[in-house]
Amino acid sequence: MANTKSAEKQARRSIVRQERNRALRSRMRTAVKKVRAAVAAGDRSSAEVALKEAVSVVDATVTKGVIHANTAARTKSRLTVAVSDLA
Repeated sequence: MANTKSAEKQARRSIVRQERNRALRSRMRTAVKKVRAAVAAGDRSSAEVALKEAVSVVDATVTKGVIHANTAARTKSRLTVAVSDLA
């Protein structure tokens, strides 16, 4: 438990950031799953649309500081390869 006013405020801020980060991470994972589902179904056109959305969401997640830039690059690279292999 926080002992000072500043520690209490920091605890409140931490909870708010944790909720925001959880929501952003969930949004990113959902976008990635949509791409993988389209790839698994073999639907190239919907996979390309989903990939474009997923790349945008992953980049936004990096900008917010939720994931590391290298993690985002790896994720985008793997998704791009999977979609391009549908050709």
